[in-house]
Amino acid sequence: MQLSLSVRIAEAPSKDRMTMPFDDFSRLARRCGYHAICMRASAAGVQTPREKLADVRRLLDELGLSVSMATTDFNVPLNNVYGPDNLRDIGPHFDVAQALGTRLIRVCLKNETDIDAARCAADQAAERGLRLVHQCHTDSLFETVDGILKMLDRINRDNFGLIYEPGNLLLCGQPYGRETLRRLAPRIMNVYLQNHRLDPAGKSRLTTRVRGEVRFADIPLWEPGGIDFEEVFAGLQAIDYTGTVTVHQAFAQLAGPEEAATKSYEFLTRLS
Repeated sequence: MQLSLSVRIAEAPSKDRMTMPFDDFSRLARRCGYHAICMRASAAGVQTPREKLADVRRLLDELGLSVSMATTDFNVPLNNVYGPDNLRDIGPHFDVAQALGTRLIRVCLKNETDIDAARCAADQAAERGLRLVHQCHTDSLFETVDGILKMLDRINRDNFGLIYEPGNLLLCGQPYGRETLRRLAPRIMNVYLQNHRLDPAGKSRLTTRVRGEVRFADIPLWEPGGIDFEEVFAGLQAIDYTGTVTVHQAFAQLAGPEEAATKSYEFLTRLS
């Protein structure tokens, strides 16, 4: 497994800007030992001039970092009603991914009407050697394990897969351990890790389609009481997963980027 650091750890809660210069973030990732960056539009996306994309790629090449995946616009991570729009005009998002040197692009499906658009976008991606992935995510067509498998079967494209993410499965009341990983294994193309502790009085809340509103506390990856990461890594090892594992935690209210990157790396390397 290769460890990737998401731009999200140094991102404002609005998800539209970074809280530190990207150059400093990239050097922090390299210094900690990460192999890759998980890119988000807050650092580089479809709104970024082509020359700036080239500068970003040049810096990462100099540091020996790859881009594990690109989330190329702001609406996908916001998971709002506009999240699926990129499926219907996917070409510019391909351009960003290829400029950054990644083959993986995150997308969003909210409604039945997005399924045909996902098929079409995946067909176009295949022509350029790219893959599309959807995260296990609340308030989407990818909330439950059974629903995810049915949705992937309905899209039915080899280059359309899944970002396994146990935190959102937990919020949706779903199992996320070894058996779930075994079931999802053929379609997993990336792994995101963030940590939640279910708490009826928690400060954070998300709406799910299967459980209504769920309240929880965001906690650092290394803090116990949330996701059972030993179970997660046992499951990943059981399915012989050799791809990227990304630190995807929103740390804005939890820790500074330096602490977040360093402690997360130390924690995950002990597990893997």
